[in-house]
Amino acid sequence: LLKAYVECEAKQKVILVEEIYQQILEQGITYQHDLDIKQYQVGFPKSLDFVDTRQLQSRKGDKLNAKQAMLHSIAHIEFNAINLALDAVLRFKGMPQQYYVDWLKVAREEAYHFLLLNKRLLELGAQYGDFPVHSGLWDMAQDTEYSVLSRMALVPRLLEARGLDMAPLIMKKLKSQQDLTAYKILWIILHDEVGHVGVGNRWYHWCCQQQNLEPLATFKQLLAKHAPNVLKKPFNWQKRLQAGFTTKEQQFIEAYCGSS
Repeated sequence: LLKAYVECEAKQKVILVEEIYQQILEQGITYQHDLDIKQYQVGFPKSLDFVDTRQLQSRKGDKLNAKQAMLHSIAHIEFNAINLALDAVLRFKGMPQQYYVDWLKVAREEAYHFLLLNKRLLELGAQYGDFPVHSGLWDMAQDTEYSVLSRMALVPRLLEARGLDMAPLIMKKLKSQQDLTAYKILWIILHDEVGHVGVGNRWYHWCCQQQNLEPLATFKQLLAKHAPNVLKKPFNWQKRLQAGFTTKEQQFIEAYCGSS
């Protein structure tokens, strides 16, 4: 598991994650460790050029390069999500066994998404690492490394839930471009991400219950502390509610972002 976490080469990380998942299917899992994850550096491909978000290439328009850049950005989100799931397993000790099973399953599905996207990039004449990327998702992982509750609140429930909102818009664009291959990949990702955000919601509420905290009030506090400007319209409430958001959270988020 640690080997997969620190692995920098994308294809090898995906292979290791699949091997871990297959071991779980065959042998089950009894997970406990004394590892200090702070001593290790998470692995990203050395070819990646991390830049400020303002320096990222525009993904507007129908040109091939714009499509490559768009799919590359989604592939980067999925690769980040592999590392985030592995980090959720390795960093936070003392959780129920199902927590670790859930996040290892998420890691495996994110790896599958990455493979699909990189395959499509290759078909379009590009590959992962060809475009600059930003570190926003991983920055939030570092900001929330102090507690599993804050991690569950702000990575799957805030940042990854954004994928539920944006995927239909991207799918519409891909359909208009008659790229049904990429469209189907985004459909798979959207379907699976409902479950992934649901995992985050489930364990967030479990943590709140264990600490006798009110979930919505706690989320408001964490949002103000770490990400006051992240929530933005539009919201895909059909998928968000399927993923375990409550109607009270819907009302708060809509009010937080204003009525316009």
